[in-house]
Amino acid sequence: MTNTDLSAAPGPGASPPSSRRGARLGRRMRSLGGLLLSLALTLLGLLLVTFIIGRVMPIDPVLKVVGERATQAQYEAARLAMGLDKPLWQQFLVYMGEVLRGDFGRSISTGHPVAQDLRRVFPATFELAALGTLIGVCVGVPLGVVAAARRGGWIDQIARVVALVGYSMPIFWLGLMGLLLFYGILGWVGGPGRQGIVYDGMVPEMTGMILVDSLLAGDWGAFRDAFSHIILPASLLGYFSLAYVSRMTRSFMLEQLSAEYITTARVKGLSERRVVWAHAFRNILVPLITVIALSFGSLLEGSVLTEIVFSWPGLGQYITKALLAADMNAVLGGTVLIGTCFVALNILSDVLYRTLDPRAK
Repeated sequence: MTNTDLSAAPGPGASPPSSRRGARLGRRMRSLGGLLLSLALTLLGLLLVTFIIGRVMPIDPVLKVVGERATQAQYEAARLAMGLDKPLWQQFLVYMGEVLRGDFGRSISTGHPVAQDLRRVFPATFELAALGTLIGVCVGVPLGVVAAARRGGWIDQIARVVALVGYSMPIFWLGLMGLLLFYGILGWVGGPGRQGIVYDGMVPEMTGMILVDSLLAGDWGAFRDAFSHIILPASLLGYFSLAYVSRMTRSFMLEQLSAEYITTARVKGLSERRVVWAHAFRNILVPLITVIALSFGSLLEGSVLTEIVFSWPGLGQYITKALLAADMNAVLGGTVLIGTCFVALNILSDVLYRTLDPRAK
């Protein structure tokens, strides 16, 4: 045997390449199986919670369907048709099967299937929350990094004040003041709603997001009109996202800038900009992803007051109207949709963890 053959041969304790590949594949399959099991249990818990909410609410769903003037025979017939005579565990299984098929029942308020209503209103909320998150991240992340790098300086003081005001100021008051100033007095932005009367219904609906649909249609007039209507509510949501993102970014950066490897980098003579952005900032990307995902989820869930103030026909306004009308099918359908979005964001964060941080693989 030649020296080349001896060097290429595996050592006494080494595993063959096929065995190592099989071990890596096994680990990946176990990781994927654990992720799918966690997803299934989370969705099962979400459906169980929404089912219990629908049953403990002091609202008679049968009475909402047949009306208060229905006879006892009509009431009992509707109750049997809705399956409310079955044990709770059977009702839950039926409810779970319907939800997994995308059937949330029919809305009492609109008379349409709830799934159809959700497809109509959710793109408006998604578009508003996405633009608000984009504003919050594009401003909040650099602000938090610079505030940490210049701790105690005037930029740091401004970042603290911005975060404090963002946490303490009621969003409905800011919305009303914003409409009064920028729409009523200055006329810089569009008024309530998603579009002006001139462009209402003029853009072919493809995604349900007017900014995207107007760009796809090449209608720049409709795009400018839609942007003038969305920029103020999105900026308000972006301000609250900015307050959270900048505070967490500053906290993460302060922890990294006090680490030993940063001191070593400075001793080696690296520029402060490279130390901050190329070394410290890179190491906060993983936890920052969670912060951004949670911020986006919070805007999806918490844009109710903003949508009401700006007459934004989104999911928040839809659920609010359904609650006032005791339309539990619509309320539970919207709740399941928001919960599913949170689960999807958590899975996306986990995937990005594994992509950006080799230690998580």
